Formats: sequence, C-alpha cells, structure tokens
Amino acid sequence: MSNETRRKFLKTVPVAVAGAMATKTFAQQGPPAAAGPITPDTIECAEKIPGLDFHSEDEAAMANGLNRNLTTYARLRDIKITPDIDPAIMFKPSLPGQEPKGPATPGARLRYTKPPLTLKRPANLEDVAFWPVTHLAALIERKLVTSTELTKMYLARLKRYQPQLNFYVTLTEDLALQQAAKADAEIKAGKYKGPLHGIPWGGKDLLATKGIRTTWGGEPYMQQVFDYNASVVDRLTDAGAVLVAKLALGALAQGDMWFGGQTKNPWNGGGSSGSSAGPGSATAAGCVGFAIGTETRGSIISPSSVNGVVGLRPTYGRVSRYGAMALSNTMDKLGPMCRYVEDAILVLNVIYGPDKKDGTVADAALTWNPTLPLAGIKIGYVKNEFDPPSPPPAAGATAGRAAGAGRGGGRGGRGFTPEQQAERRKNFDNVLATYRKLGAKLEPVELPDISITNTLGFILDAEAAASFDAITRSGEVDLLHTGQSKSTWPNTFKTARFIPAVEYIQANRARVILMRQFDALMNRYHVLISAGSDATLSTTNLTGQPAMAIKCGIVNNSPQIIMLTGRLYDEGTMARVAMAFEQATEWKDRHPTLA
Repeated sequence: MSNETRRKFLKTVPVAVAGAMATKTFAQQGPPAAAGPITPDTIECAEKIPGLDFHSEDEAAMANGLNRNLTTYARLRDIKITPDIDPAIMFKPSLPGQEPKGPATPGARLRYTKPPLTLKRPANLEDVAFWPVTHLAALIERKLVTSTELTKMYLARLKRYQPQLNFYVTLTEDLALQQAAKADAEIKAGKYKGPLHGIPWGGKDLLATKGIRTTWGGEPYMQQVFDYNASVVDRLTDAGAVLVAKLALGALAQGDMWFGGQTKNPWNGGGSSGSSAGPGSATAAGCVGFAIGTETRGSIISPSSVNGVVGLRPTYGRVSRYGAMALSNTMDKLGPMCRYVEDAILVLNVIYGPDKKDGTVADAALTWNPTLPLAGIKIGYVKNEFDPPSPPPAAGATAGRAAGAGRGGGRGGRGFTPEQQAERRKNFDNVLATYRKLGAKLEPVELPDISITNTLGFILDAEAAASFDAITRSGEVDLLHTGQSKSTWPNTFKTARFIPAVEYIQANRARVILMRQFDALMNRYHVLISAGSDATLSTTNLTGQPAMAIKCGIVNNSPQIIMLTGRLYDEGTMARVAMAFEQATEWKDRHPTLA
C-alpha cells in the first residue's frame, strides 16, 4: 500500500481501527532512523509526563522534528538573555474593558497626616526608632534632627541586632552617609523634597544596586554586582531616601533561610518567614524607617504577618520590576513594608507608575484620602476564616494544616492552646465590631469556587525555571542550600523542565476564568477581609489583586493579622480601610521588646 493510498484509507475507517492499522503497518515497515539522540523509544517514555499515547509512526516522525529542535535550542542558549529582559508575553490583571484610568503621577504631593507642631526631639534619639515615617519626616523637615543623625542611629541598631536577627546581607554604610549628607545639604538650602527626604530605608537583596553586591540570597550569586540600579532604588534615591542596608531574603526568594543562615523575627526569636524576611524583621525591630519587599505568592504578606508590620502588596503592574530578581514574570510584585499604614502609602506614592523599562506597569492613578469616612464602604469578610474553629481532633488523629498557618492567619490550628485560640477568636470578633462602629457595611461572604487555584501552581514553577535555567544547566543550582539542608529549588527547576508548553498556556487560560470569578466578587465589595489564609493569598496573587497585612492582636508574643484585599489599582481605598482600624485600636503602637 502506497503512503498516499494508506492516508486516504485511514481517513475512511474508525479511529480505533486506523490506530491499529497504523501500528501494524509501521511495525512491518520498521521505524525510520532518528537523526539524533532522541529516538521513538525516548518519546514513548516522555509521553507519560503529559498523559499522552501516540502511535509508533507518530513517534518516529516526532523524533526527527525534536532532534531538529535540539539545534534550535542550542542556538537559543547562545543568546545572552540578561535578568532585565522580560518575555514578550505579558500579564495584565485587568480584564478587557476594565483598564485603569490614569495618569500615574509618582512623587506628586500627597495629602497625609502630619504630627502637631509641639512634636519635639527626644533626649535619646533612639526613642524615635519605631516612630512612623510621618513623624520622622516632621523631625527632619522642621530641622529638629538631621538625616545624618537619623541614619547613624539606624546603622547602629542594624549592627547591634544583626547577630540576634541576621536580617541584612550587606550594610551600605558609606553610601548611606553620603546620601544623608546630601539630604541635609538640600534641606538646609530649602530644597525639601517630601516626606521620604532623609529617611533611612532597607531594600530586599534582590534589588540591583549599582556597584554594591546583590546576592539574591543564594550561593551562586554571592559576589554578583550590577552596574545599574533597580527602578525603585532610583525613585527612592530621587525622593531623597537613604539606603542603609541590603536586607536578607530566603535563597532565590524562598523562605527565610539564605547562605548566611536563618533570619529571625524580633518578637519571639523564631523564623521571620519569607521571602522578604529581612525587610520584615528589620522594620519590626525599628532598624530602618521602612523597607521594600517583593511578593510572588506570599512573600510580603507572610513575613509581615510573622513580624507584625504593615505589608502592602500592590496590584500586579503597579510598580516597576526593573532591576529586581525575576522569579515569576507574571506574578512578581514590589511593595513597601512599614510600621504604619500611611507610611506604606507615602512609599508607594514614590515608587509606582511607568518607568519606560517594565512594560507591564500600568499608567494608573493613585488616589489617597486619609479622612475618607467608612460610611458607604462595603466590606466583605471571609466567613469561614472568622468563624469559631472546629473542635480539636480526637486523640491519635492527625490535625490538618490550619488556614494561614505560619502566616499569622487562620482561626486556631496547631501550635495554639485552647486559651490562645479563644484569644485569637476574640481578636477577630473585635475586628468586625470595630468596623461596624466605624460605619462600614459588613457582609459575610463565601469565596467563589477557587479550586482552579490549586491547579495553577506550576505556572510559577515554569517561569522560575526559565529565570534560572542557566544555573540549572550548569549545575550551579545544586549549590543552593537552606541552612544544612539542600534547597528545594533545584528539584523544582529540574522538574519544571518537563512541564509541557501546551499545559502552561492552558493554565494561563484557566487563570482568566479565576480572574473573572474574583472580579465578580470584588465588584460587590470595596474591600475583602480575611485571615490571610493560603487559599486567599494564592488566589489573589494569581489574579493580581492588591493586599495589605495589619496587626489585629498579639497572642503568645506573636502578632496576629488580618489581610485586606482591594480592587485592582485601588490601593487607596484598601489602605484607608486598614488605617481606620489601625487608628481605632491599640495594636499599631505595639512593638517587640529587644534585648
């Protein structure tokens, strides 16, 4: 039977019969030789990964095509793809027809709460270590304190508590003193730039800083130095802020373990969570005025929860990622970690908006009204996360992971005594009672079916594997450790090499369904309040929603938080709702006691 006759015949018979005929005919003819290392047997084994089963004839044809592809891949790897280059495929969190309105005006004057004119410099300058940025700014603007004095105070605290907390990788002392001196000269000359002028800050050590090493927390990059700054670094420098330290992160933005050990939280000496472990710990310990962290799937909210600081995760595409280590190009976000809500908005106001370097950044306006009344604000709270906890498991039973365990969220769960669970429940009840007193309209909500979230985790794996393909192929990835144990990244990167491109595309299409579901929910409410559960956290990172963590209690010397989720590009309303609770309760001024 000729090939042409055979093709016509196979079109006329049922699929099952055609498959049998194809297999038999191919077996009689024998497979053509594969021109390379990939054989039909190789493909037959590989078919198990995506759950496929092709005929032998197909496998022979595919082997030839795949061997030709190997040459193409080799040429592709010869192209130098630097960390600042994004894929041509970009993610937008806004659905069609719902694009945000501009323009973005980063650095524009923003209305904020200023302390009274009676504010004085304390006899011991270290007494201001935990003060809000708004108060620190007033000291500098009114020339009660110089930036140099403030910078030296924070540098001294960083050095003092580093052995205890292990929260920085590199102290940028020389640069800090130069920037502080420049700020003092500008302010003395009457050129005050705004509330961040002269304020010391710390940046997560995945932000490029020209001439200063940027280690990404991982062994293969311990001596890495860039010849440019990340966009957020440049914007903060232009605003007059003073960089005092490159703060620790878990290796390649995972956890709180880096090549220097584990970063601790200042409340109880436990881990700082990750991956913005250093920014969370240093801010909570009063060792910087504020910090910049990043989040892909919880790395701002989680360490903010453990350290009891205000973490603001902006909408995806709100802040330029240029110069920041790329983990997931469709999920990475940069944002402030502060001690007070209004401070976070002041920082966001400086760093947000297009920079002509990151094409995902939207030209979206930022609105902020610190006195916006809560009457008329609709708040949905995730009912099952605020309900009383289930009874403890029977003796011998295995307790399941509580929602938000390890993130400061959830009701009860392992690690809390019945008395502590009762205290946490009381704190959550007080959250709802406080908002009702403030005039907000609260409604319990059930989250939409977000089971899709659980099927999309490999999107991050695939994108992270692409970001670190070079060290995976060279074998340097095996140098990554977390303490004495090998990092889980090497296996993740290697495994992700076998994620089919078709499944990656299909997952991103399913992601749009999730975005539509969450958009429908957020259209009903201005803000969603949850306990920061894994489900809410993972889902909103996939949809690109902004979120904020704030303290709502201290239990067993550990902060307890609520997570507020806002509408896309509406960080202002979300932060206003957070600030109303913050100002109405005692928790804002509760800081850890350090030895």
